[in-house]
Amino acid sequence: MLEKISVPEMLCLAGRCPLLDVRSPAEFLRGHIPGACSLPLFSDEERHLVGKAYAHLGQESAIGLGLSFFGPKMLDLIACAEKVCAEGPGSSKAGNDRSLILHCWRGGMRSAGVAWLLDRYGFRVYVLAGGYRAFRRWCLIQWDADYPLQILGGYTGSGKTDLLGDLAREDQAVVDLEGLARHRGSAFGQMGQEPQPSQEMFENHLALALHRAAGEQPVWMEDESQRIGNLQIPRPLYRRMILAPLHFLDIPFEDRLQRLMTTYGLLETQPLAEGIQRIRRRLGGLQAKEALEALHSGDRQHCFRILLEYYDKCYRRALQGRRISRHPMSGADASVFKALLIRLPVEPMVSNP
Repeated sequence: MLEKISVPEMLCLAGRCPLLDVRSPAEFLRGHIPGACSLPLFSDEERHLVGKAYAHLGQESAIGLGLSFFGPKMLDLIACAEKVCAEGPGSSKAGNDRSLILHCWRGGMRSAGVAWLLDRYGFRVYVLAGGYRAFRRWCLIQWDADYPLQILGGYTGSGKTDLLGDLAREDQAVVDLEGLARHRGSAFGQMGQEPQPSQEMFENHLALALHRAAGEQPVWMEDESQRIGNLQIPRPLYRRMILAPLHFLDIPFEDRLQRLMTTYGLLETQPLAEGIQRIRRRLGGLQAKEALEALHSGDRQHCFRILLEYYDKCYRRALQGRRISRHPMSGADASVFKALLIRLPVEPMVSNP
């Protein structure tokens, strides 16, 4: 059985049956629907040759060349599809009907060819209408959706990421921007993290996270600059974040300094020095020199004190004009802030911490 479905229908089905991407490996690597498995009809070189034939010899020649690549791969494609169905969502259900979803770039010949083959072999095939391009268009729509955003703010070292995790464990809707970006959002944010995804993959994951968090309850996000490492929060979404209520966790400086010592204190000296060099011009020559000297002499607490003062100053500037509710407390009792946020008992007021 073969059926065309929309992006929302695909998202509903994706948790119950596998999603197969039949584009070339390079296309998949550049960006794909999170959770999809790569089942390329053509290699990168074959795709290039088919495209060249289409441009210079016409559609019939391109189709003929494509079929010459397709034919010898039929059995392998079927075997791969069977394996994915056996191991993927729904595989443990009794009477699994071998359902799967597949797509190419725009719902054209590649997905049609593989869908025809798998349908003939007895799979139940759902084809994403419009292909991956339709999914990317759907992602763009998410940036303008009217999500009930609530922003969690606080100076560096306030434990905002941990608090977001606490909220998520209380079944609150949370979108972890730094987790999706694999970066802590500072010159030192890449340390201890996996390489960042491409901008396209970051947007794909972010769109799905927003979609899954949507509902009547608030959607919690950490206050960020628009840039997180090498990635950019989409501008329309970032504008909504700036306008949303900001709940500011105000932790004393010394408590935050100790948290930084715990987080970064055991890291190697060279990456920390490189991070300081990256912000040298903004930090100021004398402050950068003093921070580096403290770092290399083993006085990391003094080094981090200089850096924390710098980041506090930057963040204060970024808070101008925001709708802020300020919540002073010590680091020791910050966990009680979770209950406060869940109840949202106060109306955000305009004031700068």
